[in-house]
Amino acid sequence: MRDKAKPAGETRAADVLHRMRADVISCTLKPGAKLRFEALREMYGVSFSTLREALSRLVAEGLVIAEDQRGFIVAPVSMEDLIDLTYVRVLVERECLALAIEHGDDGWEADIIGAFHRMDRLQTRLGSNYYLSEEWGKLHGDFHFSLVAASGSPNLLEIRQKLFERAHRYRRMSSQFRTKWRAKDVEHKMIMDSVIGRDTAKAQELIERHIRETTENVIKHAGHLFVQVDDERQGRSADVAAE
Repeated sequence: MRDKAKPAGETRAADVLHRMRADVISCTLKPGAKLRFEALREMYGVSFSTLREALSRLVAEGLVIAEDQRGFIVAPVSMEDLIDLTYVRVLVERECLALAIEHGDDGWEADIIGAFHRMDRLQTRLGSNYYLSEEWGKLHGDFHFSLVAASGSPNLLEIRQKLFERAHRYRRMSSQFRTKWRAKDVEHKMIMDSVIGRDTAKAQELIERHIRETTENVIKHAGHLFVQVDDERQGRSADVAAE
């Protein structure tokens, strides 16, 4: 029997891609930061070719930007990008939900209930600071994916997932400064109930409100970071112009 395990090189490349993506989304690699190969090689313990492959993938996902002849930087954040991202996410999520409600079966409903239960139980155990937990963040992502998993469109789901991950970076920025969180997760339960109840209009209304309210919270609690990033970007531009 042939060993179907991936070659060590592929496993290593996939691992560093996963780690770099997580570090960008969590803002460990800060928005606008220059990604220097020597520092990255020391940080992740891989070759230049593996790093370049991972960075190219992140460029395709919109999390990293390749600058002509100047290497790579973490994709900057801005108010304009957040607002546009929110607009596109609303369009895609509404369509995904409608398709999933149309095509979903009993197994799909059971998966949604299970995903919500895991997220809700962890939130209860963690208490008021649940939003800072990486584990809760993963379960939160799993729950939202479960809602749309039955859409029947792999391409649409891929686009949706990339948008969701980009938005998570903004949510992480907000969580660093936010001090109050919902004690009980009523909002996600309402979304779940409307989806399982096959109420497409209500589900779309609730998911749009959920996305827009999240954006409002990001602006409220992390809006000052956009100003800092813009100021730093202008400073870099001025330095280049002066050279």
